[in-house]
Amino acid sequence: MDRRNFFRIASAGAAAEVLRGQPAKTRNAKPALMKAGTQQGHSADLLRALAAFGVNHICSGLPALRMDENWTVDGLTRLRKHVESFGIRLDMVPLPMGSDLITKANYPNIILGRSPERDGEIAEIQTMIRNAGRAAIPALKYNFTFLGVARSAPTKCRGGALCSTFIYEEAKLDPKVQEIAHGTHEWMWENIEYFLRRVVPVAEEAKVRIACHPNDPGMPDESFHGVPSVLSSVAGLKRFVDIQPSPYHGLNLCQGTVCEMLKDPNREILEVIRYFGPRRKIFNVHLRNIKGKFLNFQETFPDDGSVNLLACVRAYQEVGYDGMLMPDHAPQIEGDRGGAAFAFELGYIQAAIQMVQEGV
Repeated sequence: MDRRNFFRIASAGAAAEVLRGQPAKTRNAKPALMKAGTQQGHSADLLRALAAFGVNHICSGLPALRMDENWTVDGLTRLRKHVESFGIRLDMVPLPMGSDLITKANYPNIILGRSPERDGEIAEIQTMIRNAGRAAIPALKYNFTFLGVARSAPTKCRGGALCSTFIYEEAKLDPKVQEIAHGTHEWMWENIEYFLRRVVPVAEEAKVRIACHPNDPGMPDESFHGVPSVLSSVAGLKRFVDIQPSPYHGLNLCQGTVCEMLKDPNREILEVIRYFGPRRKIFNVHLRNIKGKFLNFQETFPDDGSVNLLACVRAYQEVGYDGMLMPDHAPQIEGDRGGAAFAFELGYIQAAIQMVQEGV
C-alpha cells in the first residue's frame, strides 16, 4: 500500500472512531471557528495530500536556521504563495528557536542571557518578525527552553507502536546541558523578560502574533537537576503571558505538554483552556493525548489516552478559539515513516471539529 493511500485510510478510520456511537445532530449548533491544521512541512507532496484531506491551514516548516534570503520579505512571500498555490493558507511559520537542547540551539545567547551576543541574535529575530508582517504571514511560533523535550526511554503502546515516554526517575540529563544552564528560576525569567521586552513591541508594529510553546514536560519545582524550566507549569505560563500585555504575545498551547504538568489532566486541562482562551492567549493548539499524568506519562494516539479530547475541543469552541488544532508527536508505527500516524490524528481532529460544528 503506498503512503498516500495509507494516509487516506488512516484519516477515514480516525473519523469513524470519533463518530462511532455518537448521537445525531442536536439543536443549538454553532459554527466552529477552529480548523484542522498541521506543522509537518510545506513540500509539494505534503501540500497535495493535505489539500485532498481538506486541511486548508498550516504552519510551515522552518524557512532557515538563521537569517538568510529565506527570511527576507521576498523569501517569505514566495513561501506563502507556494502554500497558497495548493489552496491552503499559511497561518504560521516557526522561528529558528525550536525545542532543542541548549547545546544545539540556533540562538543560544538569547536563552542563556549572554550579552552583548544576545542583542545581535534578538536583532535577527526582530527582522524576521518584521519581514513576516510585510509578507502577510500572521503568526510565528517559538520555544524558550534549556532542556528541549526531556524523555526517558520510549515504550510500546497500542498495536505495538512505539510511544514517547517520561518517567521522571528514569530520565537523564546531558551533563553538558547541566553545566551550561544550571541556575536559578529568576535567571531564566530575566532572560525571558529581556527577550519579550524587545520582540513584543516589534510584533505589535508588524501585526504578527508570536506564540511560545511551553517547556516539555512539566517538572517538579519547575527545574530538572538544577536546570530551570519555568514554563513547565500552568503558573509559569500565566506569569509568562502577563509579562508583556499585548494581543500579539501568547501561547502555542501544546495541550499534550500542559497535560503533562497536571495531576488530573482530564479535569484540569479544561480549566487551563477556560483560563487562557477568554484572555485570547491561545494562538495555536497542538492537540495530542497522554496516558498517565505529571512525571509519569506515555504519549498516545488521540483516542487512547487519559484525556477526553472531544471534551477539550468543545471547550475550545466554548471560549471562542479560532485557530488551528494540529497533530503533534505521533506514535511510531513499524513500517511507517510517520505519515499514517499523523494522518490518523488529523482525521480525528477533523471529525471532532465536525461533531462540535453539528452540536453533538
